[in-house]
Amino acid sequence: MHTRRRGSSDSDKPVADEPPEWSDVDDAAIEERVVELAEQGHDPSVIGLKLRDEGVQGTPVPDVKLATGKKITEILEENDADSEFPEDLHNLMERAVRLREHMDENPTDHQNKRALQNTQSKIRRLVDYYRGDEIDADFTYSYDTAKELL
Repeated sequence: MHTRRRGSSDSDKPVADEPPEWSDVDDAAIEERVVELAEQGHDPSVIGLKLRDEGVQGTPVPDVKLATGKKITEILEENDADSEFPEDLHNLMERAVRLREHMDENPTDHQNKRALQNTQSKIRRLVDYYRGDEIDADFTYSYDTAKELL
């Protein structure tokens, strides 16, 4: 939204109904590994990459949803291992805290001042989107609350 890039139209995943025949890992083993990686502090996107690269029991898992029928976030919710905030909101708040600390050290850096303003507006839009479902209904973003949460 705040850049001149065009976006990613027509970038859909290939259609597949079932996992490949070379990936025959048990559903329970996949779910167990997902919860184990979440307890180590990994985000859902990192968990998916680790399952793709390292696999479960030596066998890579190309797509968790095809193998188990559930998304990684659904598996984490079922096992009470999900994080307090959605991953995209958490990453934006981390970025805003880093930018704010940079701005405290370099108050004349106008380019990063604008980047901080853009990031904070993205956070506020995401908070409005998630309010009530994923996060508390009375949550409002501020630098102090973000710094405490992270």
